[in-house]
This record gives sequence, structure tokens and C-alpha cells, in this order.
Amino acid sequence: MSNKDRIIPKNVLLPFVLITSLFFLWGLANNMTDTLLAAFKRIMSMTDSRTALIQISCYGLGYFIFALPAAIYIKKYSYKSGILLGLGLYLIGCFLFFPAKLTGNYFHFLGALWVLFGGLSILETAANPYIIAMGPEDTGTRRLNLAQSFNPIGSITGVVVSQVFILSSLNKAGADERAAMSPEQLATIQGAELNSVTTTYITIGALLLALWMIIYFAKMPHTKDADGSIDFGPTVKRLLKNKNYTTGVIAQFFYVGAQIGIWSFTIRYAMQELSLEEITLPAGKTAEQVAANYYIASLILFVSCRFVFTFLMKFFKPGHLLTFASLLAIALTLVVVFIGGQIGVYALVGISGCMSLMFPTIFGLAVKGLGEDTKIAGSGLIMTIVGGAVITQLQGLVSTSVDKVSHTVSIALPGGINMAYLVPSVCFVIIAWYAIKVANKH
Repeated sequence: MSNKDRIIPKNVLLPFVLITSLFFLWGLANNMTDTLLAAFKRIMSMTDSRTALIQISCYGLGYFIFALPAAIYIKKYSYKSGILLGLGLYLIGCFLFFPAKLTGNYFHFLGALWVLFGGLSILETAANPYIIAMGPEDTGTRRLNLAQSFNPIGSITGVVVSQVFILSSLNKAGADERAAMSPEQLATIQGAELNSVTTTYITIGALLLALWMIIYFAKMPHTKDADGSIDFGPTVKRLLKNKNYTTGVIAQFFYVGAQIGIWSFTIRYAMQELSLEEITLPAGKTAEQVAANYYIASLILFVSCRFVFTFLMKFFKPGHLLTFASLLAIALTLVVVFIGGQIGVYALVGISGCMSLMFPTIFGLAVKGLGEDTKIAGSGLIMTIVGGAVITQLQGLVSTSVDKVSHTVSIALPGGINMAYLVPSVCFVIIAWYAIKVANKH
């Protein structure tokens, strides 16, 4: 097999492995953050809409603000420089959990997460197009799907780490019990819980520092357009005129919103639909820990299906596979909303299989043929990760609002968290529209 026919050319195998490790690492951070919603809800007795501020800090203020400056920085210098900058902010954000713990202030934790996710934004802005550039354009979407396959492995690891080191350390006392405690007793409990959160993140920061050193000294390939020129204005004008790219940005916004929204409330949904706070659990287990097993199952299915879809792209067009997956996701989401129970939980797990190919496939299709405009184009697609903040917050508001209405009217309604999943179902409709639009073109 010639180098041209390989998904990963031999001369870039080591750089490919190093950059692919970053996909693992931001999956780790993303899904540890998802479990933080459940953790802070218990630690500080918060509502769904207030805990969703975590996603606003991460995906709104972090990813959105940093992506475009990152693209300009990367185009001015190099992909490697962008990766080192992003990884550096990631590890600094982890270390900032320590001063946040000392104050015990929720907003200080949000600040640490903002820095951390700013780093992730830069990493994704650099790594996604870099992977595509590490070989022939015709295999770029498959190569990105392969690299992205390690992202959910990181996600699974993140949930397991959170389950073992964070969720297992939560005190079982609920909001009403905590409200009845003395300030001293509550402070003791919260201090122990926040210490578990902080120790976990600082340990990850130390590991990231070691990886930063390895990448710094590694020889990385240069791309054809690594000339330092920016040409920002004309590039943006060309991109705005490219309908394939602009519709891809729209689809990516709603995909990321759907993914983050689906996963952010998986633990909450499983706890409610399986009545985990009302039944006897295994000794030493909290309801959040048991519910997290379904989250882990979702991620295992996600990573398995990503490898499967990468293989199927040898035989089917990416657009056709994207159409199939988005239509199936719509059906499963409606089961989550209107059927619920154990079947609803299984359907919620099944949605992750459908989502597995969406991000890299939309990304690859949107930037195909853009050439020297790919770096700036990539930042636009990464900025759509703000959808994770918008959609998750909208889900939290729907959940809280429906629960309030249910307490004031006699009409039987699905639970607030159930109805909240109507929001990602609309997102999948938009993705299906995009998939059908591009199915026969690429």
C-alpha cells in the first residue's frame, strides 16, 4: 500500500499518535465536567438551571471566545504552537481548582473551568484540521473519524474517574437535610466533597504537564500553508459565500448542543426514571454513582459506533451515514420524552450510538476543499461548541419550568427532565436537514 493510499501516512505516524492523545484528553475533561453538574447539584443544593452555568462557562465563555483568536494565532505561527498554548491553558485551569477550593465559591470553580475550556478550544481548533492535513484530502474525513474515536475513550475514562474519585465522595444528604444542618456541619461536609473534586483535577494537571514537555520536544510535520500569512478579511468573505461551509456551521452548532444536552442530564434522567433515590442501593453507593453506569454505557456505545462508522465509510458516503444516524436519533429522543422508564433510559443510551459519527463527519464535510482557508474555517466550527452552553441551559430552563407547572396544575405531564429532551430532538431534525442536503454531494 502506497503512502498516498494510507489513512495515516507512515511519515506522520508518531505525530498522529501524539495529536490523537489530545482527543482522548479533551474527552476526559468534557465528561468529567458533565458529572460536575450532578456533583455540584448535591454539594451546593442547586437547581438544574443553576448547575447548567457550568456548561455556559465551559462551552459559551470558554470555547466560543477562544476559538477565533486561536485560529489567527495558529495561522500566524503553527499548529504545534497552538497545541502547546491550548495544552498549557488546560493544565493551568486544572491547577486553579486549588485556590477555588480554598474559597469554596462556586463562581471561582466556574472561572477555573473557563480557563481550562479555553485551552480545550485552542486544542480543538488546532487538532481537528491538523489531523485532516496529515494525509490526502480524500481520506481526511475518515482520518478525523479515526482520531475522534479516541475522544469517547477519554470520555469514558472521565466518567469513571469522576465516579471513583468525585461522585463516590459525595455525602448522601440531600438538599432538605443540608438545609437543616448547622453552618459548621455543612461546611465540613462540603469541604470534604470539594477536596475530592480539587485533588482529581490537580492530578490530571500534573499528567498534562508531562505531555506538554513531550510535544514541545517532538518533531511535528509542517503543512503546505504554514507561511505565517493571515489574510483574515478575504478568508472570512470566502467562507461566508460557501454554502457547504455555512450550513455545516449551523449543523455543528445544533449537534454540539444536542450532545452536551443529552449527556449533561443523563445521570439526572436515569435517577428519576429508575427511582434511584427511592430504592435500596448497594452498600456504599449513591444514586449518582449508579446512574453514572448508564452514562458510561452511553460512552462505550459511542466509542464502539465511531469505529464502526469509520469502517462503514469505506462503503457508504459520509452524508448518507449522517442522514441515517440523525433520523434514528430523532426517534430515540421521542422515546426518552414520552415513554420513559427503563425503556427511556435504554433509548437515551442508544442516542449516543447515533451521535458517534456526527461531529467529525460534519467537520470533515464542511471544510472539504477549503485549502488555505481551513484553519480559520476550523475555528468557526469550534466556536459552534457554544451550542453546548445554549442548548444545555435551554434544557435546564425547560426542566425547571415544567416541574413548576406540574406542581400548579392537575394535568399529567412527563417529568421536567423528560420534556427537556425535546430540545435535542429539534437539534437532530436540523442535523438531518443538513445531512440530506449534502448526502449526494460528498
